[in-house]
Amino acid sequence: MDSIEEKRVYGDRDGAITAYVASAMGIVRVRVAGDTVGEFGLCERCSAHDIAAGRDAVAIATDEDVRVLALEDEAGTDRDDDAPVASEEAAFVETGFGPAVAVGYDEDGDLLAADSDGRVACRAAGSNEWTTLADETVAAVRAIDGGLVGTEDGVYRVQDGELDHAGLTDVRDVSASGAPLAATADGLYKLGNGWMAVLEGAFETVDADPRSEPGRLVRANAVTDESIYEYAADDDAWREFDRSNEPVVGFGYAGTTYAVTEHGTFLAASGGTWRTRTLGVRDVTGIAVPRRE
Repeated sequence: MDSIEEKRVYGDRDGAITAYVASAMGIVRVRVAGDTVGEFGLCERCSAHDIAAGRDAVAIATDEDVRVLALEDEAGTDRDDDAPVASEEAAFVETGFGPAVAVGYDEDGDLLAADSDGRVACRAAGSNEWTTLADETVAAVRAIDGGLVGTEDGVYRVQDGELDHAGLTDVRDVSASGAPLAATADGLYKLGNGWMAVLEGAFETVDADPRSEPGRLVRANAVTDESIYEYAADDDAWREFDRSNEPVVGFGYAGTTYAVTEHGTFLAASGGTWRTRTLGVRDVTGIAVPRRE
């Protein structure tokens, strides 16, 4: 993997942030400024099934355990997009959950995780203990975001330490920021007065800008096996942004919209299209972009 360590240095540019990309080969740390990709390198060797960013940490779901990387604020900066980063000495540490397939942080900073048997547990912010959220396991968990858990038999909401089924079936991905969204086998849905169909088709991925206010989307994206859709807040509409030549598995948001494909291509939105950079890893499972609260 030394080839990944090849520097793509662009200097200490204003607006630079750090994104983390999860893959079967490990976690790639990517430095980006706007639509320009700078240096990137493998910072953790593992087979990562999922990744999520909280206010002060990045969590990954691996075959061995849920691991967490502590972040800290960058000193001496006050940019809107400035986000906490890991120090050079920081490493992902085990949490004692066991093998996991999905992870996510809720609005309180609690870490949620699920295993391949459908066990879902919570590790409260500031705690080192995991608490299982249901007496029985749920169907195969495919995604966690905020207080939403997407499974083979629908969406569950984490409420008062319990899991409540919230409808739908065959859910592939969920997004909790702003207005909750669900990508399912038969369409993209938005939670309002119940689940409302937004777009038809077999959707695989959905994400929204975490800076969205409750009940309102700022930016969001969704993916079928053919198209990438973008939500436009100015007219409350979804539009096809691009045809999907490679399977896009996740989005991240700062001043720019970022995405990553299953085959290891890093995408940065630029003038209605994408700028691309190959990261040198395959079987990519997600992207996490920490941000300053």
